Amino acid sequence: MDITQNNVSAQTYTQAPGYFKRQGPLDWLFAAVLVAGSLFALNRYAAFMDIYEKAILIAAAPAFAALGWHWKPVRWLMPLTFLLALGAVGMYGGTLEAANQKFWLKYMLSSQSAILWMSTCFFLSTLFYWIGLAARSSMGFTVGSKLCWAALILGWTGMLVRWYESYLIGADVGHIPVSNLYEVFILFSLITAMFYLYYEQRYATRQLGAFVLMVISAAVGFLLWYTVSRDAADIQPLVPALQSWWMKIHVPANFIGYGTFALASMVAWAYLLKYEKIRTLWLALVVAPIALMALAWGVTFAVGAGDAVVKGMVNATRFAGTLAVLFAITNLMRDRLADRLPAGDVLEDVMYKAISAGFAFFTIATILGALWAAEAWGGYWSWDPKETWALIVWLNYAAWLHMRLMSGLRGKVSAWWALVGLLVTTFAFLGVNMFLSGLHSYGKL
Repeated sequence: MDITQNNVSAQTYTQAPGYFKRQGPLDWLFAAVLVAGSLFALNRYAAFMDIYEKAILIAAAPAFAALGWHWKPVRWLMPLTFLLALGAVGMYGGTLEAANQKFWLKYMLSSQSAILWMSTCFFLSTLFYWIGLAARSSMGFTVGSKLCWAALILGWTGMLVRWYESYLIGADVGHIPVSNLYEVFILFSLITAMFYLYYEQRYATRQLGAFVLMVISAAVGFLLWYTVSRDAADIQPLVPALQSWWMKIHVPANFIGYGTFALASMVAWAYLLKYEKIRTLWLALVVAPIALMALAWGVTFAVGAGDAVVKGMVNATRFAGTLAVLFAITNLMRDRLADRLPAGDVLEDVMYKAISAGFAFFTIATILGALWAAEAWGGYWSWDPKETWALIVWLNYAAWLHMRLMSGLRGKVSAWWALVGLLVTTFAFLGVNMFLSGLHSYGKL
């Protein structure tokens, strides 16, 4: 019996189609369009590119084709986004003033309009995901998911149009929109949402959207405040250190790490809400942030900090207070929500997959950053505050993965560790800009 089963298994394995044979006509059409687009761009714009930019363009086609083959929604997400962006580019007619003159640009497809619509869709998506979770409403989950997809489409369209708008200002101003806090907050929101929607489909569960969309909504809320208070949406020329092709690959890789780490922390929150004791949750998630901020305020004034640090503390206090309120609300609903969340093994697996993907890309981003630093400043590593905190983030998740793989770390300890990782990552992302200065001070608050 065993021999027969082994023979059947071996025959099934040998008869399984290979990787390329598993792809259907739409997959190959998607790949062909990507290759054709890359060749067209290379033929038309090669004179404006250096060898590295040409290599990135050529490598992008197979990379995105593989992504589309692995995750089918990309096959329609990318073409739709590019068509909307090309439509907007055609409406501009080579003049930036068209953004305030043409209806569809002014209210939908200019970069700022599209990004505002993205923000609205993310907020509404969060609301409907929570309605779905609290009321056991499949309609709430469905609407929340569709709104999240709409936010992705509009956000990526806005980013592509902003890229074009920068060149309308001037050829020397034009750059990929990943150069300041305004742009990378949009990038963070979009990457986090994409990874969430991938896991939503892979694990066939939408209950985690209520948690993951909250961190995205927090980022969007900061983005809107930052836009209003600092006119951050204005496109500015790049500082000399950022005028490099390295930025095109270092920053996106970095924010894939940030986005997946944030996603894992929100899944950890859901895990703890399901399995942790309520008193422990209240102490750690509500009282602790407020107590830490009170201590930080005391230290700030004791050392006679300047206005910039005080403003940073005000912003950090708002953030900590918002987190405390959100955690408090969900803790009050714990008994109602706990049995509606996915099983513990699903939550742990999503955490592990998200942190593994983020760690891989964050490692690549750190290596690319060192190579960029060598070109820009003459050294691979200078212990700049941003570099130091990037190393701390890397070591934190390297230790988490090591403990899981070597020691079988599971359960509440791994979830708490992943949740605390959000604080470490947030300080590396924002705290350094608030309180410290260095070579990476391009996005001061």
